Amino acid sequence: MRRCAILIALIASAGSVRAQAPADVEFFEGKVRPILVERCQECHAATSKKRNGKLHLDSRAAILKGGESGPALVPGEPKKSLLVTAIHYGNVDLQMPPRGKLPAREIAILEEWIRRGAVYPGPAKVVAKEAGIDWAKGRTFWSFQPVKEIAPPMVRDKAWSRRGIDPFALAALESHGLTPSRPAERRVLIRRATFDLIGLPPTPEEIDAFLSDKRADAYERLIERLLASPQYGERWGRFWLDLARYCDVAEQWAEGSGQPWLYRDWVVQAFNDDVPYDRFVQMQLAADQMPGAEPRDRAALGFLGLSPQYWKELQLDKDVIKGVVADEWEERIHTLGTTFLGLTVACARCHDHKFDPISAEDYYALAGVFASIRHADVSVLGDTDAKAVQQAMDKIQKLRTEFKKSDKARGIEIMKQIDAIKLATPRFDSSLARGVVDSSLYVLPDGPSRTKLEYKPGVSQDVKMHIRGNPANLGPVVPRRFLKVLSPESPTLFKSGSGRLDLARAITREGAPLASRVIVNRVWRQHFGVGLVDTPSDFGVQGSRPTHPELLDDLTARFLKNGWSLKWLHREIMLSATYRQASTHDERKAAVDPDNRWLWRMSRRRLEVEAWRDAMLAVTGTLDTQVGGKSIDLSDVRNNRRTLYGTVKRRELNDILRLFDFPDPTTHSASRLPTTTPLQQLFTLNSPLMRQHSSALVARLKKDAATDDARIRRAYALLYGRSATDNQMRVGRKFLGETPSDETWLQYAQVLLASNEFLFVD
Repeated sequence: MRRCAILIALIASAGSVRAQAPADVEFFEGKVRPILVERCQECHAATSKKRNGKLHLDSRAAILKGGESGPALVPGEPKKSLLVTAIHYGNVDLQMPPRGKLPAREIAILEEWIRRGAVYPGPAKVVAKEAGIDWAKGRTFWSFQPVKEIAPPMVRDKAWSRRGIDPFALAALESHGLTPSRPAERRVLIRRATFDLIGLPPTPEEIDAFLSDKRADAYERLIERLLASPQYGERWGRFWLDLARYCDVAEQWAEGSGQPWLYRDWVVQAFNDDVPYDRFVQMQLAADQMPGAEPRDRAALGFLGLSPQYWKELQLDKDVIKGVVADEWEERIHTLGTTFLGLTVACARCHDHKFDPISAEDYYALAGVFASIRHADVSVLGDTDAKAVQQAMDKIQKLRTEFKKSDKARGIEIMKQIDAIKLATPRFDSSLARGVVDSSLYVLPDGPSRTKLEYKPGVSQDVKMHIRGNPANLGPVVPRRFLKVLSPESPTLFKSGSGRLDLARAITREGAPLASRVIVNRVWRQHFGVGLVDTPSDFGVQGSRPTHPELLDDLTARFLKNGWSLKWLHREIMLSATYRQASTHDERKAAVDPDNRWLWRMSRRRLEVEAWRDAMLAVTGTLDTQVGGKSIDLSDVRNNRRTLYGTVKRRELNDILRLFDFPDPTTHSASRLPTTTPLQQLFTLNSPLMRQHSSALVARLKKDAATDDARIRRAYALLYGRSATDNQMRVGRKFLGETPSDETWLQYAQVLLASNEFLFVD
């Protein structure tokens, strides 16, 4: 009964309002709004001269209200929506648009939009383009401007600032009549910094050592220790994998047998080695073509090699398969544009971008690069080791051929030989990574309503524009090149193979002001919970403007000056007075700035699922700190490795990941949208995983301390990094009783692990 009451209360408190997920907003702006503007709103908008059927399609409220025939759609229910009936021409009296049926692709987009809940974030910031794109004007947009160091503003409290970002933050506070919060206590600060940099809680011993360190640079030493830890790369590598839509298990039909985890491990090592960010970007597009890159760096090509692959049914007409291939180009361009440049370039597939200075020619100039590459396994070994592995593979292939013809006894012997060859060959199972090679794909007819795919290795191609995104309606050929708005007046054409290396260099040279602003904002967001630009993957017209533009520019300029070093960026942020503030709430300040956009305190933040699970393993003393290697199923009770190494399936997430806001690995994820749901609470109450960790915690407490009081104190030190209060000691004693059973201790441990204090960081 008690758990039923808890469930009812949780459901009641959960509410019914569906948050607008960033991915849904991006889907609407990139795919849906252009269709509504181009196809519908000439007749169905509040400002249109024609107002057919009294139906407006220029706001969500108007769409839900509908016209003479009723509501235009039912969110989440495409089949029940009049809009879908109309665009399918399923009713002779209700066919829209009247000039002709929409292409199948656009119908599918509108259906998917409704299925996602029909997110409609508000009026568009429309940029008039009747006369085409004004490139000169487009280049004046704030995010395309060169970055430069800016003289610190004058502030009243001249003693507060510690680092370069502080005067800018303080000036914004003072202009709004606000003052900073007091510095955080050192116990809070070490917990915050440790979770931020390595994704784990500090041990009681580390906390005591920091509190006892009276040197003036004790905090600076702490930051350096954390940045030098191999666990730093694990924490920040996972941040990058969200953007790269990483997975361990791809589609069943995906080409290649290389190991996906080699890309994950390369990313982790690159963060630990503080590879300059510009080189980090370039290697993920063209490590096999870059001077000075080592064989192991080819694993970086997983950024492209792990792209989703769409099924191509070759018993269908070539035009259908060309559409599938074009969808793959769009996915690659979307991921590249949003990840590195913070631009929704893929919105220009069917027409010039509705809002940003990006033309359809720009889109197909990039599409030519992706039309000239193919998924392939790439060796990450040097010549000698690679040759040994290849020889071993050749031997194994011959044995497998023999196995098919052998009897049972000989078959057993052959399998033993194969296992022996693998064991005797260093790095046999980690020699090949998922990557790409230069090879153009041609989709050709193969008889009536059949298709064949032909690859031409080492051949590059420019592609023709697809009019309105339709690969059966072709326009002129567009040479491969970079985006015009980020280039000189006449963009340089890509001539080196597929153009991957040219593109990589252009992103970090011509596109450097934008690319550097984007990564600086992403790192800032990870530390503060919100970015200086609140749309981390959209720095275009539809994106948010920076709250502190001078701070962003100055910090970015100094980031470039310091060699694109991400570790330098962490230091600059974390050593600041802005970062070191307490998270204490203040009613007066909250009335002025309820969302803390002016940084008058540090916002309290919830741990991501990886840090939460890893923290449970750490405090129970069961965490396996091995770095790198193959992934392991998170459902395996023996899996005590960091969550980073849990198997991620592209189409089927593990329950704990799915319940606790892990991003969709089918697409680029700009940020995670924290949710609070009844199922999350039921998981902490009833899951075998929580019972397992609770049992491990009890075992550690009994090992570390001899009495119940000492065990309670030890639990608070391990989990929360502080001493238990007198009241918490009394509550603990009362709950446990004079002679607590194992089950009572188990319940007590589970309550502590499930608490908000364990889940949140001040």
